[in-house]
Amino acid sequence: MDVVILARLQFAITTVYHFFFVPLTLGLAVLVAIFETIYVKTGDETYKKMTKFWGKLFLINFAMGVVTGIVQEFQFGMNWSEYSRFMGDIFGAPLAIEALLAFYLESVFIGIWIFGWDKISKPLHAVVIWLVAIGSNISALWILVANSFMQKPVGYVLRNGRAEMDNFFALLGNGHVWVQWPHVFFSAVATAGFFVAGISAWHLLRQSDQLEVFKRSFRIGVLYATIGVVLSMLVGHSQAQYMTRIQPMKMAAAEALWETEDPAAMSLFTIGNEKERRDVFAIRVPGLLSFLAFNRFSGEVRGINDLQREYQITYGPGDYVPPVAISYWTFRIMVGAGMAMFALAAFGLWTAARKGVPENSLYLKLMFWAIALPYIANSAGWIFTEVGRQPWIVFGLQKTADAVSTSVGVGEVMFSLIAFTLVYGVLMVADVVLLRKFAGAGVPDDDATAAAPVGAV
Repeated sequence: MDVVILARLQFAITTVYHFFFVPLTLGLAVLVAIFETIYVKTGDETYKKMTKFWGKLFLINFAMGVVTGIVQEFQFGMNWSEYSRFMGDIFGAPLAIEALLAFYLESVFIGIWIFGWDKISKPLHAVVIWLVAIGSNISALWILVANSFMQKPVGYVLRNGRAEMDNFFALLGNGHVWVQWPHVFFSAVATAGFFVAGISAWHLLRQSDQLEVFKRSFRIGVLYATIGVVLSMLVGHSQAQYMTRIQPMKMAAAEALWETEDPAAMSLFTIGNEKERRDVFAIRVPGLLSFLAFNRFSGEVRGINDLQREYQITYGPGDYVPPVAISYWTFRIMVGAGMAMFALAAFGLWTAARKGVPENSLYLKLMFWAIALPYIANSAGWIFTEVGRQPWIVFGLQKTADAVSTSVGVGEVMFSLIAFTLVYGVLMVADVVLLRKFAGAGVPDDDATAAAPVGAV
């Protein structure tokens, strides 16, 4: 394996590990803030217990997210120094703002929230967790501002072999940001909803103590999950239409669409010959891809072969086709997991509206195991987003092969790849053990006891 493949693999592994924690942090922070706001408004002690219980799990997840995320920025200097040299003037600004403003905001106020129980007023304590939630999601916004430049470069000039920022507000107004960030946020809402509903379902099956806590948590969790899934689907549809315009090759790879079609058929199942760029076997629905791309059953969707010829004229000789099989299947894994989430969450919401809490033990068991679904969808979605952009690291400006560090050898990258994978594996096990321990322990009756593990984290 060459150094480019190893560096890409290392960044992929550490990023996917890190992104296991990010959506739950973003979505659960808001949900904990909602629980505490209801407690402050109503004085209902059940919501205080819910706040502390789910707050504990939020803090464990938050801490793991911070630990695994620190490595990401160091890799730009270690394995991707040519990328940093070319893009540093642009990429550094939103990341610096994220660290100095958003991450600082959430980190400071999360400390106040942990140790501020009974030390500051109830309304002020609720404001603090809202600041944590806002800070977390603003942090994600700034990171996506940087990532969106890689998908659609705007507000720059090329000078002295580097991309230099020409218009900071163009970065903020990048259309890609405003389809990508809402999709990430609502996916995070769905992740937190399934996490809360799934753990609550487990406690309901066991008839644990404090059943009222988990009955309310389950009802709110499935509502939260349904909202997140529906809105992420709607925003995802807009994102796909936007992608068809700005990255038509990514959409063509997602559908294994070799030739331009009008109207374009959507693939339900395709086995393709990627080397020869043709279908071996395919089941397609006529006109459906045009409908999804343009909201009508007609409209041209560019194919891989036409786009390859166009890109060779525009960018010079080379292969501009991303890995089609990875793009095709990760896209379907994401969509399939999303459809399963919608069915489970909607059924739970419908049942909860009629009966309060589902009594069907099979459904409750399914909801517990369904905690994995948003993680599968999130990971597959990010793999598709990044792999589908290849061979570009910055679309149209810099290829991935040109971005890797020239002074780092295969042995060095291989060593760090193995080391990071092992360390992250240990952290993942630690996270699962801690979440299982505190989630399985239930909600103690004594508020002082309930607060103790929060301070301990």
